[in-house]
Amino acid sequence: MSYRPERLSEAIKEEVSDILRNELKDPRIGFATVTAVEVSGDLRHAKIFVSVMGSPEEQKATFEALRRAQGFVRSELGRRIRLRHTPEIVFRRDDSIKQGARVLELLEEVRHD
Repeated sequence: MSYRPERLSEAIKEEVSDILRNELKDPRIGFATVTAVEVSGDLRHAKIFVSVMGSPEEQKATFEALRRAQGFVRSELGRRIRLRHTPEIVFRRDDSIKQGARVLELLEEVRHD
């Protein structure tokens, strides 16, 4: 059993977070957080799960900007992480932070009742 995909997913998560925070200058990218990365067993594909706070329109604009920046993000990953083949990346929406905030709201309501 190889731990390489897990190590690579953590490295990609850190690097993509840094790229989104410091390298991408697109104003459409709002408050986006990389929550997880899944790497295929052959290390050729990576799904990057991103949580975006804001209105549905802002979320849609952020994901459109991320889709357009996929090539740039992949090339930056290739420069930062030494691999024979840089994985193809895909950004996916992750609503877990929003769902967690909603659960906390409900728990507060129940506690006050």
